[in-house]
Amino acid sequence: MILPRNKTKVIKVGNVLIGGKNPIVIQSMAKFKTSDVEKTARQIKGLQDAGCEIIRVAVKDSADAQAIKKLKRAIKIPIVADIHFHWKLAIECIENGADKIRLNPGNIQKDEEIKQVVSALKHARIPLRIGLNSGSVRGAGSRKTSMPDKLVESAFDYIKRIEKLKFYNLVISLKANNVRDTVEAYRKIAKQCDYPLHLGVTATGSPAKGVIKSSIAIGALLLDGIGDTIRVSLTEPPVKEVEAARCILEAVGVRQFGPDIISCPTCGRCEVDLSEIVKELEKSLLMTGDRRPATGKPIKVAVMGCVVNGPGEAAEADIGVAFGKKEGMLFKKGKPAGKVSFKDCAKILLKEMEKMHD
Repeated sequence: MILPRNKTKVIKVGNVLIGGKNPIVIQSMAKFKTSDVEKTARQIKGLQDAGCEIIRVAVKDSADAQAIKKLKRAIKIPIVADIHFHWKLAIECIENGADKIRLNPGNIQKDEEIKQVVSALKHARIPLRIGLNSGSVRGAGSRKTSMPDKLVESAFDYIKRIEKLKFYNLVISLKANNVRDTVEAYRKIAKQCDYPLHLGVTATGSPAKGVIKSSIAIGALLLDGIGDTIRVSLTEPPVKEVEAARCILEAVGVRQFGPDIISCPTCGRCEVDLSEIVKELEKSLLMTGDRRPATGKPIKVAVMGCVVNGPGEAAEADIGVAFGKKEGMLFKKGKPAGKVSFKDCAKILLKEMEKMHD
Protein backbone atom coordinates (compact mmCIF):
# COMPACT_ATOMS: atom_id res chain seq x y z
CA MET A 1 0.00 0.00 0.00
CA ILE A 2 1.38 3.40 -1.03
CA LEU A 3 0.81 6.08 1.59
CA PRO A 4 -0.52 9.45 0.43
CA ARG A 5 1.98 12.32 0.45
CA ASN A 6 1.24 15.99 0.94
CA LYS A 7 2.06 17.87 -2.23
CA THR A 8 5.17 19.97 -1.59
CA LYS A 9 7.67 21.90 -3.69
CA VAL A 10 10.86 20.15 -4.77
CA ILE A 11 14.00 21.68 -3.25
CA LYS A 12 17.55 20.71 -4.20
CA VAL A 13 20.15 20.30 -1.45
CA GLY A 14 23.46 19.51 -3.12
CA ASN A 15 22.73 16.41 -5.19
CA VAL A 16 19.68 15.43 -3.10
CA LEU A 17 16.10 16.31 -4.03
CA ILE A 18 13.59 16.70 -1.24
CA GLY A 19 9.85 17.25 -1.45
CA GLY A 20 7.41 16.28 -4.17
CA LYS A 21 7.43 12.54 -4.79
CA ASN A 22 11.09 12.10 -3.87
CA PRO A 23 11.99 9.58 -1.14
CA ILE A 24 11.88 10.90 2.41
CA VAL A 25 15.47 11.83 3.24
CA ILE A 26 17.43 10.86 6.36
CA GLN A 27 19.41 13.61 8.07
CA SER A 28 21.69 13.70 11.09
CA MET A 29 24.08 16.15 12.73
CA ALA A 30 27.82 15.88 13.33
CA LYS A 31 28.68 16.14 17.02
CA PHE A 32 32.31 17.24 17.01
CA LYS A 33 33.38 20.86 16.68
CA THR A 34 33.21 21.49 12.94
CA SER A 35 36.67 23.06 12.76
CA ASP A 36 38.12 19.71 13.87
CA VAL A 37 37.94 18.54 10.28
CA GLU A 38 39.60 15.17 10.80
CA LYS A 39 37.20 14.00 13.51
CA THR A 40 34.16 15.54 11.87
CA ALA A 41 34.93 14.04 8.44
CA ARG A 42 35.51 10.62 9.99
CA GLN A 43 32.19 10.79 11.79
CA ILE A 44 30.31 11.91 8.68
CA LYS A 45 31.85 9.12 6.60
CA GLY A 46 30.53 6.65 9.17
CA LEU A 47 27.12 8.26 8.90
CA GLN A 48 27.22 8.00 5.10
CA ASP A 49 27.90 4.28 5.41
CA ALA A 50 24.99 3.94 7.85
CA GLY A 51 22.56 5.60 5.41
CA CYS A 52 22.65 9.32 6.26
CA GLU A 53 21.81 11.41 3.18
CA ILE A 54 22.20 15.02 4.43
CA ILE A 55 24.44 16.14 7.30
CA ARG A 56 24.13 19.28 9.44
CA VAL A 57 27.10 20.88 11.18
CA ALA A 58 27.17 23.49 13.93
CA VAL A 59 28.84 26.78 13.03
CA LYS A 60 29.85 28.78 16.10
CA ASP A 61 32.72 30.79 14.64
CA SER A 62 34.71 31.60 11.52
CA ALA A 63 36.92 28.52 11.92
CA ASP A 64 33.83 26.31 11.71
CA ALA A 65 32.59 28.15 8.61
CA GLN A 66 35.95 27.81 6.84
CA ALA A 67 36.11 24.10 7.68
CA ILE A 68 33.10 23.45 5.43
CA LYS A 69 35.29 23.80 2.32
CA LYS A 70 37.63 21.04 3.59
CA LEU A 71 34.74 18.82 4.67
CA LYS A 72 33.17 19.10 1.22
CA ARG A 73 36.31 17.57 -0.28
CA ALA A 74 36.27 14.69 2.21
CA ILE A 75 32.62 13.59 2.16
CA LYS A 76 29.93 12.80 -0.40
CA ILE A 77 26.66 13.99 1.16
CA PRO A 78 25.36 17.60 1.25
CA ILE A 79 26.22 19.85 4.21
CA VAL A 80 23.75 22.08 6.04
CA ALA A 81 25.32 24.89 8.07
CA ASP A 82 23.52 25.51 11.37
CA ILE A 83 23.62 29.22 12.22
CA HIS A 84 22.56 30.88 15.46
CA PHE A 85 23.02 34.54 16.44
CA HIS A 86 25.79 35.53 13.99
CA TRP A 87 24.27 36.16 10.55
CA LYS A 88 27.65 36.90 8.95
CA LEU A 89 28.64 33.28 9.59
CA ALA A 90 25.82 32.23 7.24
CA ILE A 91 27.40 34.23 4.43
CA GLU A 92 30.83 32.83 5.24
CA CYS A 93 29.42 29.28 5.11
CA ILE A 94 27.82 29.99 1.73
CA GLU A 95 31.15 31.27 0.43
CA ASN A 96 32.80 28.04 1.66
CA GLY A 97 30.38 25.78 -0.20
CA ALA A 98 27.55 24.92 2.21
CA ASP A 99 24.65 23.24 0.41
CA LYS A 100 21.95 24.68 2.67
CA ILE A 101 21.74 27.18 5.53
CA ARG A 102 19.61 26.75 8.64
CA LEU A 103 18.55 29.95 10.43
CA ASN A 104 16.68 30.08 13.73
CA PRO A 105 13.99 32.81 13.64
CA GLY A 106 14.25 33.01 17.41
CA ASN A 107 17.69 34.62 17.29
CA ILE A 108 18.28 36.10 13.82
CA GLN A 109 15.62 38.78 13.46
CA LYS A 110 16.93 42.04 11.98
CA ASP A 111 15.61 42.85 8.51
CA GLU A 112 18.94 43.98 7.10
CA GLU A 113 20.72 40.86 8.37
CA ILE A 114 18.07 38.59 6.85
CA LYS A 115 18.28 40.55 3.59
CA GLN A 116 22.05 40.06 3.37
CA VAL A 117 21.77 36.30 3.99
CA VAL A 118 18.99 35.90 1.42
CA SER A 119 21.01 37.82 -1.16
CA ALA A 120 23.92 35.41 -0.68
CA LEU A 121 21.58 32.40 -0.87
CA LYS A 122 20.15 33.67 -4.14
CA HIS A 123 23.60 34.17 -5.61
CA ALA A 124 24.70 30.65 -4.59
CA ARG A 125 21.34 29.11 -5.56
CA ILE A 126 21.04 27.13 -2.37
CA PRO A 127 18.06 26.73 -0.01
CA LEU A 128 17.30 28.00 3.47
CA ARG A 129 15.79 26.01 6.30
CA ILE A 130 13.66 28.07 8.63
CA GLY A 131 14.20 25.99 11.74
CA LEU A 132 12.07 26.70 14.79
CA ASN A 133 12.46 25.05 18.20
CA SER A 134 10.08 25.35 21.14
CA GLY A 135 13.07 26.38 23.29
CA SER A 136 13.83 29.50 21.25
CA VAL A 137 10.53 30.45 19.64
CA ARG A 138 9.65 34.12 20.10
CA GLY A 139 6.43 35.11 21.87
CA ALA A 140 3.97 34.98 19.02
CA GLY A 141 0.38 35.68 20.11
CA SER A 142 -0.70 36.07 23.73
CA ARG A 143 0.43 34.18 26.80
CA LYS A 144 -2.50 31.85 26.27
CA THR A 145 -1.30 30.92 22.76
CA SER A 146 -0.44 27.22 22.60
CA MET A 147 3.07 26.11 21.70
CA PRO A 148 1.95 24.63 18.32
CA ASP A 149 0.29 27.93 17.44
CA LYS A 150 3.37 29.87 18.55
CA LEU A 151 5.56 27.73 16.31
CA VAL A 152 3.26 28.06 13.30
CA GLU A 153 2.70 31.82 13.74
CA SER A 154 6.42 32.45 14.16
CA ALA A 155 7.17 30.33 11.08
CA PHE A 156 4.73 32.25 8.91
CA ASP A 157 6.01 35.59 10.19
CA TYR A 158 9.51 34.61 9.05
CA ILE A 159 8.30 33.01 5.80
CA LYS A 160 6.50 36.22 4.83
CA ARG A 161 9.60 38.30 5.53
CA ILE A 162 11.67 36.00 3.32
CA GLU A 163 9.07 35.88 0.54
CA LYS A 164 9.01 39.70 0.43
CA LEU A 165 12.62 39.39 -0.71
CA LYS A 166 11.43 37.20 -3.63
CA PHE A 167 13.04 34.07 -2.19
CA TYR A 168 11.07 30.82 -2.11
CA ASN A 169 13.78 28.15 -1.88
CA LEU A 170 12.71 27.14 1.63
CA VAL A 171 12.39 24.14 3.94
CA ILE A 172 10.49 24.47 7.24
CA SER A 173 10.83 22.71 10.59
CA LEU A 174 8.89 23.25 13.84
CA LYS A 175 10.29 21.04 16.58
CA ALA A 176 8.81 20.90 20.05
CA ASN A 177 10.20 18.80 22.89
CA ASN A 178 7.10 16.63 23.18
CA VAL A 179 5.04 14.50 20.84
CA ARG A 180 1.68 16.29 21.00
CA ASP A 181 2.98 19.80 20.32
CA THR A 182 5.26 18.56 17.53
CA VAL A 183 2.52 16.64 15.73
CA GLU A 184 -0.04 19.42 16.10
CA ALA A 185 2.37 22.10 14.83
CA TYR A 186 3.30 20.12 11.72
CA ARG A 187 -0.31 19.22 10.95
CA LYS A 188 -1.29 22.89 11.17
CA ILE A 189 1.47 24.18 8.91
CA ALA A 190 1.07 21.34 6.39
CA LYS A 191 -2.44 22.64 5.65
CA GLN A 192 -1.20 26.16 5.02
CA CYS A 193 1.94 25.92 2.87
CA ASP A 194 3.59 23.72 0.26
CA TYR A 195 7.20 24.07 1.39
CA PRO A 196 8.97 20.78 2.21
CA LEU A 197 8.88 19.93 5.90
CA HIS A 198 11.80 18.59 7.92
CA LEU A 199 10.45 16.46 10.78
CA GLY A 200 11.86 15.91 14.24
CA VAL A 201 11.36 16.25 17.98
CA THR A 202 13.89 18.38 19.84
CA ALA A 203 15.56 17.77 23.23
CA THR A 204 13.98 14.33 23.55
CA GLY A 205 15.66 13.25 26.79
CA SER A 206 17.31 9.89 27.38
CA PRO A 207 18.18 7.76 24.33
CA ALA A 208 15.41 5.22 24.98
CA LYS A 209 12.76 7.92 25.49
CA GLY A 210 14.15 9.86 22.55
CA VAL A 211 13.65 6.97 20.16
CA ILE A 212 10.11 6.41 21.42
CA LYS A 213 9.13 10.10 21.22
CA SER A 214 10.64 10.47 17.75
CA SER A 215 9.07 7.27 16.48
CA ILE A 216 5.58 8.24 17.62
CA ALA A 217 5.73 11.83 16.37
CA ILE A 218 7.55 11.23 13.08
CA GLY A 219 5.62 8.01 12.41
CA ALA A 220 2.24 9.66 13.00
CA LEU A 221 3.10 12.52 10.65
CA LEU A 222 4.45 10.23 7.93
CA LEU A 223 1.24 8.16 8.10
CA ASP A 224 -0.63 11.44 7.52
CA GLY A 225 1.48 12.04 4.40
CA ILE A 226 3.39 14.87 6.11
CA GLY A 227 7.17 15.17 5.95
CA ASP A 228 9.94 15.22 3.38
CA THR A 229 13.08 14.82 5.52
CA ILE A 230 13.59 13.49 9.06
CA ARG A 231 16.11 13.62 11.86
CA VAL A 232 15.90 11.56 15.03
CA SER A 233 17.60 13.74 17.67
CA LEU A 234 19.29 11.61 20.34
CA THR A 235 21.82 12.17 23.12
CA GLU A 236 23.82 9.40 21.46
CA PRO A 237 26.45 8.98 18.72
CA PRO A 238 24.75 10.20 15.51
CA VAL A 239 24.92 6.78 13.84
CA LYS A 240 22.20 5.75 16.33
CA GLU A 241 20.05 8.57 14.96
CA VAL A 242 20.43 7.22 11.43
CA GLU A 243 19.66 3.66 12.48
CA ALA A 244 16.50 4.83 14.26
CA ALA A 245 15.44 6.93 11.27
CA ARG A 246 15.79 3.96 8.93
CA CYS A 247 13.72 1.82 11.29
CA ILE A 248 10.96 4.46 11.42
CA LEU A 249 10.80 4.77 7.64
CA GLU A 250 10.68 0.99 7.24
CA ALA A 251 8.06 0.55 9.97
CA VAL A 252 5.79 3.14 8.35
CA GLY A 253 6.35 1.53 4.96
CA VAL A 254 7.67 4.53 3.04
CA ARG A 255 11.19 3.18 2.43
CA GLN A 256 12.88 -0.21 2.63
CA PHE A 257 16.60 -0.65 3.10
CA GLY A 258 16.94 -4.41 3.22
CA PRO A 259 15.24 -7.63 4.28
CA ASP A 260 12.28 -7.34 6.63
CA ILE A 261 13.26 -9.50 9.60
CA ILE A 262 10.42 -10.49 11.90
CA SER A 263 11.05 -12.44 15.07
CA CYS A 264 8.91 -13.47 18.02
CA PRO A 265 9.45 -11.88 21.46
CA THR A 266 10.04 -15.40 22.91
CA CYS A 267 8.42 -16.83 26.02
CA GLY A 268 8.68 -19.87 28.26
CA ARG A 269 8.02 -22.15 25.29
CA CYS A 270 11.14 -21.01 23.44
CA GLU A 271 14.07 -23.42 23.85
CA VAL A 272 16.75 -21.62 21.82
CA ASP A 273 18.54 -18.25 22.11
CA LEU A 274 16.58 -16.56 19.35
CA SER A 275 18.12 -13.13 19.96
CA GLU A 276 21.56 -14.53 19.09
CA ILE A 277 20.34 -15.55 15.62
CA VAL A 278 18.65 -12.20 14.99
CA LYS A 279 21.75 -10.25 16.08
CA GLU A 280 23.97 -12.39 13.84
CA LEU A 281 21.63 -11.83 10.89
CA GLU A 282 21.48 -8.08 11.39
CA LYS A 283 25.26 -7.80 11.80
CA SER A 284 25.86 -9.80 8.61
CA LEU A 285 23.33 -7.78 6.64
CA LEU A 286 24.94 -4.49 7.72
CA MET A 287 28.29 -5.78 6.45
CA THR A 288 27.03 -7.17 3.15
CA GLY A 289 24.46 -4.53 2.21
CA ASP A 290 20.92 -4.76 0.89
CA ARG A 291 19.58 -8.02 -0.50
CA ARG A 292 16.45 -7.85 -2.61
CA PRO A 293 14.94 -10.35 -5.02
CA ALA A 294 14.64 -9.53 -8.71
CA THR A 295 11.19 -7.98 -8.10
CA GLY A 296 12.79 -5.24 -6.01
CA LYS A 297 10.47 -5.98 -3.08
CA PRO A 298 12.10 -6.58 0.31
CA ILE A 299 12.64 -10.18 1.34
CA LYS A 300 10.59 -11.12 4.38
CA VAL A 301 12.50 -13.33 6.81
CA ALA A 302 10.83 -14.91 9.87
CA VAL A 303 12.78 -16.25 12.84
CA MET A 304 10.35 -17.88 15.27
CA GLY A 305 11.02 -19.58 18.58
CA CYS A 306 8.25 -22.15 19.10
CA VAL A 307 5.71 -24.43 17.48
CA VAL A 308 2.60 -22.33 18.35
CA ASN A 309 2.71 -19.33 15.97
CA GLY A 310 6.12 -20.11 14.54
CA PRO A 311 5.18 -22.39 11.62
CA GLY A 312 2.39 -20.04 10.46
CA GLU A 313 4.58 -16.92 10.55
CA ALA A 314 7.52 -18.71 8.94
CA ALA A 315 5.31 -20.12 6.21
CA GLU A 316 3.98 -16.65 5.32
CA ALA A 317 7.49 -15.22 4.92
CA ASP A 318 9.74 -15.61 1.86
CA ILE A 319 12.16 -17.51 4.08
CA GLY A 320 11.55 -18.60 7.64
CA VAL A 321 12.46 -20.94 10.42
CA ALA A 322 10.33 -22.19 13.31
CA PHE A 323 12.32 -23.74 16.16
CA GLY A 324 11.54 -26.65 18.38
CA LYS A 325 14.00 -27.86 20.99
CA LYS A 326 17.37 -27.75 19.23
CA GLU A 327 16.48 -27.54 15.58
CA GLY A 328 13.93 -25.81 13.44
CA MET A 329 11.89 -26.33 10.31
CA LEU A 330 13.03 -24.21 7.37
CA PHE A 331 10.28 -22.76 5.16
CA LYS A 332 10.75 -21.36 1.65
CA LYS A 333 7.83 -19.57 0.01
CA GLY A 334 5.45 -21.15 2.48
CA LYS A 335 6.60 -24.73 2.05
CA PRO A 336 8.70 -26.85 4.42
CA ALA A 337 12.24 -27.21 3.04
CA GLY A 338 14.02 -29.36 5.62
CA LYS A 339 15.41 -29.03 9.11
CA VAL A 340 18.06 -26.59 10.25
CA SER A 341 20.22 -26.62 13.37
CA PHE A 342 20.42 -23.65 15.71
CA LYS A 343 24.16 -23.35 15.07
CA ASP A 344 23.79 -23.11 11.28
CA CYS A 345 20.54 -21.12 11.16
CA ALA A 346 21.86 -17.60 10.45
CA LYS A 347 24.32 -18.88 7.83
CA ILE A 348 21.60 -20.87 6.03
CA LEU A 349 19.13 -17.97 6.05
CA LEU A 350 21.79 -15.64 4.61
CA LYS A 351 22.57 -18.20 1.90
CA GLU A 352 18.87 -18.47 0.99
CA MET A 353 18.60 -14.67 0.82
CA GLU A 354 21.60 -14.61 -1.50
CA LYS A 355 19.85 -17.04 -3.85
CA MET A 356 16.75 -14.85 -3.97
CA HIS A 357 18.91 -11.78 -4.54
CA ASP A 358 20.55 -13.43 -7.57
